[in-house]
Amino acid sequence: MRPPAEPRRSAPLLLVLLTNFVLSFGKETLQTTAVTPQFQKNVDYVDFIYLNILEKKVLNNSEVSVQYLCSKPCIVSLEAVASSEFRTGVPVYRRRWKDEKNLYVSRTRQVHLKFPSIMVYRDDYIIRNSIIVHSVILYAWISHRSASNYGDEQNEDYQAAVAKNYTFLEAVPPFERPYKDHKVCLQWGADYLWMLQANRIPQCPHETDGVQVLEFIYASSGEKTGIVKKFEQFENRELETVRQHQVDYPMFTISIWLYLLHHCEKDLCGILYFIDSKEMYGTPAVFLNEEGYVHIQMHLMRGDDLAVKTSFSLPLKQWFRLDLSFKGGQIEVSSVGKNLKRHHHQSFTFREDFYYDDTAGYFVLGGSGYVNGIEAFFGPVKYYRLNVLETEQISNPLHDKDTVEQIELYYERCMDIQEIVYDYRYIVRQGEKTHRSCYYENYYLEQIHKYGEKSKCDAFMWGKELREKYHTLFKLLQEMDFSSPDDGSDTVVEVGRRIFEKVVKGLSSANGLSNLGSSVPLLVDSSCCGYHKASYFLAVIFETGLGVPVDRIKGLLYSLVGAQGNERLSVMNLGYKHYQGINNYPLDLELSYAYYSNIAIKTSLDQHNIKGEQAFVETIRLMDDELLKAQTKENGDVFMWLKHEATRGNAAAQQRLAQMLFWGQQGVAKNPEAAIEWYAKGAIETEDPVLIYDYAIVLFKGQGVKKNIKLALELMKKAAAKGLPQAVNGLGWYYHNFKRDYKKAAKHWLIAEELGNPDASYNLGVLYLDGIYPGVPGRNQTVAARYFYKAAQGGHIEGTLRCSLYYITGNMEDFPRDPEKAVIWAKHIAEKNGYLGHVIRKALNAYLELSWHEALLHYILAAETGIEVSQSNLAHICEERPDLARKYLATDCVWRYYNFSVSQVNAPSFAYLKMGDFYYYGYQNQSRDLELSMRMYAQAALEGDSQGFFNLALVMEEGNSIPSYILDHLEIDQALHSSNTSLLQELYYRCWNNSNQETISPCSLALLYFYMRVLWNNVLHSTLIYFMGTFLLSILVAFAVQSFQSLSGNDSEDATRAVQQDEPTLSNDLSQQESNPQSPLVTS
Repeated sequence: MRPPAEPRRSAPLLLVLLTNFVLSFGKETLQTTAVTPQFQKNVDYVDFIYLNILEKKVLNNSEVSVQYLCSKPCIVSLEAVASSEFRTGVPVYRRRWKDEKNLYVSRTRQVHLKFPSIMVYRDDYIIRNSIIVHSVILYAWISHRSASNYGDEQNEDYQAAVAKNYTFLEAVPPFERPYKDHKVCLQWGADYLWMLQANRIPQCPHETDGVQVLEFIYASSGEKTGIVKKFEQFENRELETVRQHQVDYPMFTISIWLYLLHHCEKDLCGILYFIDSKEMYGTPAVFLNEEGYVHIQMHLMRGDDLAVKTSFSLPLKQWFRLDLSFKGGQIEVSSVGKNLKRHHHQSFTFREDFYYDDTAGYFVLGGSGYVNGIEAFFGPVKYYRLNVLETEQISNPLHDKDTVEQIELYYERCMDIQEIVYDYRYIVRQGEKTHRSCYYENYYLEQIHKYGEKSKCDAFMWGKELREKYHTLFKLLQEMDFSSPDDGSDTVVEVGRRIFEKVVKGLSSANGLSNLGSSVPLLVDSSCCGYHKASYFLAVIFETGLGVPVDRIKGLLYSLVGAQGNERLSVMNLGYKHYQGINNYPLDLELSYAYYSNIAIKTSLDQHNIKGEQAFVETIRLMDDELLKAQTKENGDVFMWLKHEATRGNAAAQQRLAQMLFWGQQGVAKNPEAAIEWYAKGAIETEDPVLIYDYAIVLFKGQGVKKNIKLALELMKKAAAKGLPQAVNGLGWYYHNFKRDYKKAAKHWLIAEELGNPDASYNLGVLYLDGIYPGVPGRNQTVAARYFYKAAQGGHIEGTLRCSLYYITGNMEDFPRDPEKAVIWAKHIAEKNGYLGHVIRKALNAYLELSWHEALLHYILAAETGIEVSQSNLAHICEERPDLARKYLATDCVWRYYNFSVSQVNAPSFAYLKMGDFYYYGYQNQSRDLELSMRMYAQAALEGDSQGFFNLALVMEEGNSIPSYILDHLEIDQALHSSNTSLLQELYYRCWNNSNQETISPCSLALLYFYMRVLWNNVLHSTLIYFMGTFLLSILVAFAVQSFQSLSGNDSEDATRAVQQDEPTLSNDLSQQESNPQSPLVTS
């Protein structure tokens, strides 16, 4: 075995290699040149040098014993060279001495090493940036030089040395080093501040290449939405170096748990894929095809793409794990069951390596704007960024086993129910066909069939056990009429709808909630039939304990099932829970965005669909009497008055009436046909530009009326000529969609944008995005994104959606990745969905009709989706009817929903005040928390509520102090208001300033009372006022005494005469008193 090569000081990398491989932390720290033994050297007079160190660590004043022999006059040199993370080969210690007399004699010299303080001491008040040293090498050598060469360069000296040696010194970690005694005295304040953090050891987070992409179950409905994940570069430099080296030779592993419901209906459906910075598919792209095979597409180094397909298909309705590993140009695909046994395995080998940079874009789980997602439940997803692992090595367990099992049991049960419904309907239909042939021959039987009872299936083909298991379903099927002809709808879903409507009708009755327990099995049957409004009902019932005990697992099950079935309220419920991280749902912004973006996209589409149970989402609070009075119906006073005015030709009344009917606003049922009549009447009679524009739009789109492009264009031009910005935008839309004249379209949109129309801004962005803007070659996503942002600022739905997508992907330069902002923007659009508005409207109407059970039910359904106005309204109902809340809800309704309300971005001030009072006084089982109460009051104050300032002032009046961060939040300068009196004055002043100053308010009285107290305290504490008051008081006392004396003298004379007549003994005593010169009375 060859000995290790001698290190060269000019090669820093070699020094590091020697540190790592030649020796380990000083176990063998002495290496010398190849020389003969020491005794022979002494005899032959050959120069040598040895180093001997007792403790081979980088310490100050470490003693080194240098043994050497010079055969000629020599210079002995010592030098220490250090390497750190950022620099290598840095000299940190030097020492030289001459020896010209002691020739041919072995000598030993003790040397004390001294290193820079930042290498050997811990950080303190003076040493602020100690360094981490990787290696220190101590060199020693002898040079035969004259005294004139004493100052020559060390490198040349070392290379020309006649004898040389080196040893490694072990570096001490920064937090194992001692503190340095600087021999100085710090000021007390500086020393105290330093001691507060002296022993804190910062901890670097452990970084690994294994990333848990998804931990919680995700319900993928097969829509064009999914979970977006973006990976940054490693903070660890070694891991990042490896990642960069593997760009052209990727090595990574992906493990995905799936519960697949259906194979892809058309083309390919997304499982997991990478979108690069140019919005193109990258490596890897994993899809599912119509037959259930896995389609894997890779991007090659040369720039093109290749794809392969597995020979095995993925199983349906069972949990399995799909493992994919990539190494260079090789792919390994495995399917693993719940027992972790491999079911299928296949390998693919490409002739070229793949290109793979997981930081130059983003990953998507499920669907996106480019492809539909799979219809499935995603379980945990694990991604190993730098390693290729075998199936046995992958650590990706299926955590939530209870929910996993419940999903399996649910779909097993639903398969039975769906089969029963299909078979039952088939039997009934077949029986009807048989009987119908007889009816046509017998008039009497035909009339019985026409007007008599409908056919029922009394002879069951199912066994007793199955009938008992699903007895409620069989009972309902017997009550249903299957004689109506098919209308193209799914029979099973139609049965589910009928079951659901029957249950809801019962729950909405006077004492309907008392029947909740018996309604649950029916709702389960409805859910299994694919009618997922029932699924959402079940989720809310079990999560809130509405009429049944709380069951979190079942609540989660039905939330997931409803979301997978595309029930809008279920999807919003999951998006809200993951956004807030409540009810045992983990806080996951990417998962929340996947749900909210789904409904946000549907909201835009739903607004163009005039059919369905939709209503305009209105913010109507039950505490606002004025808004409640404005609610009406078709026979209400408000509606009738508007109708009267509209008939008379009032344009404003016509416009408002048409809006109410078209969107279902203000309590009026949605009636697009009636709305269009008023649009047409107003457009023709009143010449109102808004009515003309609205009527033109419905004619263009054919909403509730036959399309008439010619008339619509005339009306649109007419409205535009009147200066209506949206009409100018409408003309641009016409030229874009019908004439493909992008130049005219852009011209009109630029004019409309200058007039402040957000639709025009969005449309200009579309031109740039599609690369069809006149005179601008190619696509320009940057300019398009700016227009979309401007449109979003104006409330444009599609513009807001675009911006939320930019924030979640982080692929646009002007939109740095911000998942929270993406969720907030998508949530804002989702909460405008018309189907949600319908539920809120039903709740409000029930409240106005004093139908408490129905109001409570529908407000709970809306509140659990995260709608703030429904949450605060529900809390108000629970305060108004505490008996109802206690009887039917297992959770504390008031506390829960006011708490939910204040956690929202748009929470009202009264909700903050309520929660502030709860924290201040201690609400039922909740302990008192003064600081939280002040935070709530401060937030109400920031919303402009004077009561918030008033409550904060009262808290201070009771002797409590407001934390400084709350004062900073209120923008109160603590330097200007350092005393309690000054701070109270500021709070009372702001209270008065935010209240109605035209009337006498509690704030104005409180401010006046405060000023009077301050004035009185100033009077009492004034020295001049004190002496004047004392002087006046003395005069007043003297005057009172003098008056009393004169009155006493007159009274005594009269009394003497009276006593002399009746009581002589008393007269003698009084005479003696008067004649006594020492009597105090006479003296006075």
